[in-house]
Amino acid sequence: MDARSALYRTLWRWHFYAGLFVIPFILILSVTGAIYLFKPQTDRWEERAYQGLSIANAVSPDAQVDAALAAFPGARFDSYRLPEVAGDAAMMHLAVGDAMRDVYVSPQGKVLGSADPAARISVFVHDLHGELQAGKWGGYAVELAGNWAIVMILSGLYLWWPAGRGLAGVMWPRLGKRTFWRDIHGVTGFWVSGFALVLLVSGLPWTSVWGDGFDLVREKAGWVKDARDWRGGIHAEHDHAAMMAAEARGEAGVKLSTIVAKAKAERLAFPVLVSPPGKDMVWSVKSNAQNRPLRAAITYDMMTGIELSRSGFADKHVIDRVVGYGIAWHEGHLFGWMNQLVGLLTVIALFVMAISGFVLWRRRKPEDVLGAPPLPSVPARIGGVVVIILLLAALLPLLAVSLIILWLIERLILPRLPKISHWLGVARRAA
Repeated sequence: MDARSALYRTLWRWHFYAGLFVIPFILILSVTGAIYLFKPQTDRWEERAYQGLSIANAVSPDAQVDAALAAFPGARFDSYRLPEVAGDAAMMHLAVGDAMRDVYVSPQGKVLGSADPAARISVFVHDLHGELQAGKWGGYAVELAGNWAIVMILSGLYLWWPAGRGLAGVMWPRLGKRTFWRDIHGVTGFWVSGFALVLLVSGLPWTSVWGDGFDLVREKAGWVKDARDWRGGIHAEHDHAAMMAAEARGEAGVKLSTIVAKAKAERLAFPVLVSPPGKDMVWSVKSNAQNRPLRAAITYDMMTGIELSRSGFADKHVIDRVVGYGIAWHEGHLFGWMNQLVGLLTVIALFVMAISGFVLWRRRKPEDVLGAPPLPSVPARIGGVVVIILLLAALLPLLAVSLIILWLIERLILPRLPKISHWLGVARRAA
């Protein structure tokens, strides 16, 4: 066995172990990611009972808020969401005790229903996608899986590299009985690798370890121009800590109806929220569009209604704009339905890769061992690979920690557990 073959087999082993760990996460993240791509459609479907209403004899936004507050005595007004289209109910976001409530009010001022914003389908899917519904430890697991998925993709590209082979089995799969699953896995992996890497990298700002480090770097490097809007989860727009001081709707100044009229004239991207004055003594109008480049915020003087400030995507630091583009792509809204389609095809391809990889493993797996590719008989020359791994470890802290832990286990624990070492396929190295 020459050094090139030894390197190939070494990377094959890394690809195998990474894939075995990542496959369950890919299956979960592919399904949840595919669903979350269609969050606007899902949210609108959940609100279908509050759409297509008559707009005759419509009352003012102030009257709509009064109706919502009357239905929930003691509640406090957080924000008014403008209807997406004429005939939709307006949505009042209220603080009811320690909980939040979305209250839907018809154009005529009738309360049609209410919902817990945390009980939305998109919220459940979002939390399952980002944290496996397991809190911060679930978030750590997803982040670690994402880190190893990057290793899996890069090692898979090396294994796929044509190296003098023809295009069949490289650019398109062969349909032979012996080659079908291998080609489906390799060819699909090649075509989806770039899109998958973009998804993995664009998801990093949401993570716990990498995201915290990134926030620290932003602060120390002076990249912060305003508050980031990509962490804190889907509940960020429902954070009512800042609204606890919002007691008035313009009783001593301009009314909500005046600000809503100004907001409508701006034609901002849906959803558009109007928030009442708090300690800052200003009305706030904000677009929380998932297409981040379309987001904007405007403030108005509480007493006069004069515009005080206006900010948009172009006003953010260039680093935040890059992150915003990545998040908009990740969520499938940078280029409208085309972005959703590309995202859907990407997660379908990842699902196919996971299933085909599992099938390949089960077809080759002996009865009494895990079935890892055998160790090379000669040392592999992996100098360049080491540089890449060290670079990835420097950029991905959880990957670095996991590599250290794996090295310690292999050196200190597995030599004392020969049966487990044999089953894992690392017996010779452990010895």
